Amino acid sequence: MKGINRARTGLAGVVATFTVLALAACGGGSDTAGDGGDGGDEGGSDLIRVGFSQLGAESGWRTANTESVKESLSEENGFDLTFVDAQQKQENQIKALRDFVAQDVDVIAFSPVIETGWDEVLQEIKDSGIPVVLVDRTVDTTVDDPFVTWIGADFKAEGTTAGEWVAENAPDAKIFELQGTLGSGAQVDREEGFGEVVGEQIIGKASGNFTRAEGKTAVEAALQAYPDMTMIFTHNDDMGLGAIEAIEAAGKVPGKDIQIVSVDGVRDGLQALVDKKFNYVVECNPVFGDQLAELITKVADGEDVPKETIVIDEAFDQTITQADVDARAY
Repeated sequence: MKGINRARTGLAGVVATFTVLALAACGGGSDTAGDGGDGGDEGGSDLIRVGFSQLGAESGWRTANTESVKESLSEENGFDLTFVDAQQKQENQIKALRDFVAQDVDVIAFSPVIETGWDEVLQEIKDSGIPVVLVDRTVDTTVDDPFVTWIGADFKAEGTTAGEWVAENAPDAKIFELQGTLGSGAQVDREEGFGEVVGEQIIGKASGNFTRAEGKTAVEAALQAYPDMTMIFTHNDDMGLGAIEAIEAAGKVPGKDIQIVSVDGVRDGLQALVDKKFNYVVECNPVFGDQLAELITKVADGEDVPKETIVIDEAFDQTITQADVDARAY
């Protein structure tokens, strides 16, 4: 894939060269790093100026991902980072993206909270000539060639892996699916992958919005609505941990009376696996800031970059040990 080499004339917004091929932080506030913390060039002319909009801090996974991004896109690594947490609100992300355009950063990177609703702002960014790198999640847009590359996990494959474990180990399970934020790439693709394998076993679905509290609330309602359910497939660990609380409060045993299959692989989730409260966990590795930094550097330098970069994931069952969990970086 061709990278992007921007050149501007005296007319703001005129792009001399722009080639892209397209193919998951405190409301209104931001963190800055580098000599030019306000986005100016003084003292930071050799740094790559990056605007990064993180979708929020809804889970342990997201926190680990943010830490990895900030650590890798540091001044000592050659970056002047402006970081904005959107608090899971698309309007906050759109504002941040427009601010990045106004600041004339070198590269914009963001993890979209949902897939749709980006057409206008992506067109504005494209017109500005600033290259975009999508991180973790994807977008569904009518804008032609709106971003250079994407890096993240294969969400559909994660759902498929979870479904295959269920098909082999619990073929008669009656499954309640605990969905993530509706319309997000992770929710859409994990649901699709899982459903293609064991869709006939699913007896109900509801969103827990990727948070522990809302996961608990959704499962409390599901226990009333689906008293015969024997398994929960949760789109992330935090919702699954909320599910454990709801199951135990109902006098049932998580991992036994109601099995739990999850996606993420954060330390708390894998601890639940060691404790036999989760039954299977498909990893979604959040620590890929170093790979993101390498991609952004190449994009800023106008080098070729791959169309997509898939972060490698693993999967874990109850044979995982406490030592394995303690050794995890997240």
